[in-house]
Amino acid sequence: MWEVRKRPASLAVARRRMKEAGCAGSGSDGLYKAGGAPSCSAFGPRLAMALRGIRVVELAGLAPGPFCGMILADFGAEVVRVDRPGSMGDVSFLSRGKRSLALDLKRPTGAAVLRRMCARADVLLEPFRCGVMEKLQLGPETLLKDNSKLIYARLSGFGQSGSFSKVAGHDINYLALSGVLSKIGKSGENPYPPLNLLADFGGGGLMCTLGIMLALFERTRSGQGQVIDSNMVEGTAYLSSFLWKTQHTWLWEQPRGQNLLDGGAPFYTTYRTADGEFMAVGAVEPQFYQLLVQGLGLKSDELPDQLSIADWPDMKKKFADVFAKKTKAEWCQIFDGTDACVTPVLTIEEALHHSHNRERASFIMDEEQRASPRPAPQLSRTPAIPSVKRDFFIGEHTEEVLREFGFSQEEINQLHAEKIIESKKLRANL
Repeated sequence: MWEVRKRPASLAVARRRMKEAGCAGSGSDGLYKAGGAPSCSAFGPRLAMALRGIRVVELAGLAPGPFCGMILADFGAEVVRVDRPGSMGDVSFLSRGKRSLALDLKRPTGAAVLRRMCARADVLLEPFRCGVMEKLQLGPETLLKDNSKLIYARLSGFGQSGSFSKVAGHDINYLALSGVLSKIGKSGENPYPPLNLLADFGGGGLMCTLGIMLALFERTRSGQGQVIDSNMVEGTAYLSSFLWKTQHTWLWEQPRGQNLLDGGAPFYTTYRTADGEFMAVGAVEPQFYQLLVQGLGLKSDELPDQLSIADWPDMKKKFADVFAKKTKAEWCQIFDGTDACVTPVLTIEEALHHSHNRERASFIMDEEQRASPRPAPQLSRTPAIPSVKRDFFIGEHTEEVLREFGFSQEEINQLHAEKIIESKKLRANL
């Protein structure tokens, strides 16, 4: 069990999440959404989500931090995001399941409010460059002195030390410094980033989530919090451990884009179909490769050996010519249900409605009819309950959150008067 102080608000928050989710389940259209029938009987397990009772204070930032906070919220944590007064909102659109407190941290009184909140929190998630929190008098030494059980998670681009620790960067820069970017790209062309997913969300947000979970687990033994130095460069490098461990093997002997797993092999790449769509081929093992060849209508004894690297360019051209003769739907009909490791390259919309994803209810639909991936992985006893409510307004929950953290109404009114906090909650016009 998590070592968490008992809080009366926890059960209320869990019930609120139940109401928001509407006893969420899988509907007839295969989407995990509000109003689904199967899940209301699981009321008990849903109130016991894996992170129920964990209080997280997330300081507003760009995508990696909000993603980390959303994962924690999806699995039951009470996540309060501290936003800057007057800000436009969450540009990352990763606010699901969170509440918003608008607080001016640049003013000493605002910093004092956050310090008081962290004294009652389990996790602080901060996404700033090295030294910013210390300037605000909110560094780890200060906050851990107030609350020795606090997990102080620092998510940055380059880490809390080193010559790059205080400079700006984005996913492509972190990817470059990790060494991974040098391996991504077509033969003879410049390296290119795979969107901003690998460093920002994989090496950054997801690795930070792992660090928080490890620290929470360790706290059940020691009773102590700790500081997490999570950064995109080292997180991405760690994700690429397989690449590092195999870099001196035959897997990477050829230049970029000409190897087995980087698009160089004719049996591990994508091909254009007759209708301008694409199929993905990953037939690495010999038995799967044979099924690929059969599905293409070719004969193995008329082709070079599968691993004859010198023949790969000609084989890719031959395979491309064959794939170009049929539509994506026709190739799906040929390869579906086989072990040829050939699948359609789906658009976002197609992925939403693909039969496999519908059968597993792999996507959720919020109350504004916007789809997104269901939280993963699935837990059998304590599944995630992603909120389906609209995203919050900045400062929508300011007063509510402060009251939960022990602030009196008189204190809240004074903070309003000094413009330290901002409240945007909609009020009825009487």
